[in-house]
Amino acid sequence: VQLQASGGGSVQAGGSLRLSCAASGRTIESLNMGWFRQAPGKEREFVVAASRNGAGIYYADSVKGRFTISRDNANNTVYLQMNSLKPEDTAVYYCAADRSTSIVVAGRSGYWGQGTQVTVSS
Repeated sequence: VQLQASGGGSVQAGGSLRLSCAASGRTIESLNMGWFRQAPGKEREFVVAASRNGAGIYYADSVKGRFTISRDNANNTVYLQMNSLKPEDTAVYYCAADRSTSIVVAGRSGYWGQGTQVTVSS
């Protein structure tokens, strides 16, 4: 499985961005998907995970109500819609996938995208 993340950029606080994670090698319907982020000098942190059957979506408290994960099975792509962005959201964002939701949430996914930079200015 290969994951290609894109959509990052620079926005002002309060703005929005939509990140994309295009998968190849396996359909996303068979995968639990997630997003993580890593800010300079900080450890990678969990953002959101979505189970493959759509039954469970888990958000970090820091993004709940502002970020939304969604799937486009036809295009084998997962999206992360980010609204009301804050400077503390600045980080490199990585998509992740695995056959187990708990493994995705724990940050131990077997598949990772290359990362896309998000910069939010105040």
